[in-house]
Amino acid sequence: MANITIPLVGIVDTAIVGHLSDATAIGGIAIGTMLFDLLYWNFGFLRIGTSGLTAQAFGAGDQAACRKTLTQSLTIALIAALGIWIIQWLFVTAVLAVVPCSAEVADVARTYFFIRIWAAPATLMLMAFKGWFIGMQDTKSPMAVDIVVNVVNMAASYGLAVYTPLGVAGVAWGTLIAQYTGLTLAAGLLAAHYNVITWPRDLETWKAALRWSEMRRMMALNGNLFIRSLCFMVVYVGFTSLASLYGDTELAVSSILMKLFMFFSFFVDGFAYAGEALVGRAYGEKSEKLKVNSVVHALFNWAIGVGLLFTVIYALWGKENIILMTNDTAVTEAAMKYMGWLIAMPLISTLAFMWDGVYVGATAGVPIRNSMIWAAVAFVGGYLLTYRWVGPQALYIGYFAHLVARAVYLTVKWKRIYTY
Repeated sequence: MANITIPLVGIVDTAIVGHLSDATAIGGIAIGTMLFDLLYWNFGFLRIGTSGLTAQAFGAGDQAACRKTLTQSLTIALIAALGIWIIQWLFVTAVLAVVPCSAEVADVARTYFFIRIWAAPATLMLMAFKGWFIGMQDTKSPMAVDIVVNVVNMAASYGLAVYTPLGVAGVAWGTLIAQYTGLTLAAGLLAAHYNVITWPRDLETWKAALRWSEMRRMMALNGNLFIRSLCFMVVYVGFTSLASLYGDTELAVSSILMKLFMFFSFFVDGFAYAGEALVGRAYGEKSEKLKVNSVVHALFNWAIGVGLLFTVIYALWGKENIILMTNDTAVTEAAMKYMGWLIAMPLISTLAFMWDGVYVGATAGVPIRNSMIWAAVAFVGGYLLTYRWVGPQALYIGYFAHLVARAVYLTVKWKRIYTY
């Protein structure tokens, strides 16, 4: 339920801009979003690593370890946010210098970025909170936070963009307001449901949690997940950057199609998060293999059902979904020649997304890392081998190849992973 609201934010942002302005503004938001992907996806371990480690500590009945993991994750999030603030101007200048886009698109992207960047502490800390709640087998708290964040985001972005002179900048301000609203709620839920007043208040206790000897396991897992995130950047940032080579219309098309595809993926990710919690708990409890296997089978059955549903939706109402995103006829018509990819991707991507959740619960960082290395190679190879003959269709060939590589690698490796 929480994940359903997440892609709605990007969809609403794109739809607001798509109806307020033209392909240039849509492209500017796509580039601005890509800039944050470059930053924040590298810190995805704050959610993923926290979830797996917390779930295993919960399964083992070690509440002190659960609290320690949250302390470590929030500390890393704050330090990372400070670093992002320090490098923000240099980062934007460097990225836009190498990303091919028009001056108008770049101006929109800068405006969006320099407003939304001040939400960095809230965004990164929310990753840590979400991972921790999931690891604690508590999906109601992150559901509440995600729904509030995304409803506030949609309402604030729409109100500020449409009813104030801010225009496109209002979308960025809406996101900033929503992120700090979510952080406030997450902290309140922690205080209300986890009795934080009884947590150790001795400064030495907190210092001990941040010693290298205590941080080693988290940093080892997070190191592998960080490399995984860099490989994700090769695929997702590469997709947007390469799309910009074909002009503002193709960039707008790629942004809209990716939003629709990610809308599906967040449904499946809900089950992947359940995999993190349930598989991690089973590992912490030292449960028998049969229990782990039954959890995995149940999760895959649900996820494949969702994949089939979206295949039907995209096949029957593909154009209608595009029209919801923009009233630019040129963008709509250009998008139609790629609809076959959107229809084909849900089922194959279901395998990749679900395995990620299962492996995170098992804290199997190495195969997660290696799967994305091969996926990045598949994306680059798929594009380079075909772009001379099929043009921008090569982007979708490369993206599909990366999904196949992830799914095949993780499927083959699983029998070696769940032995303990």
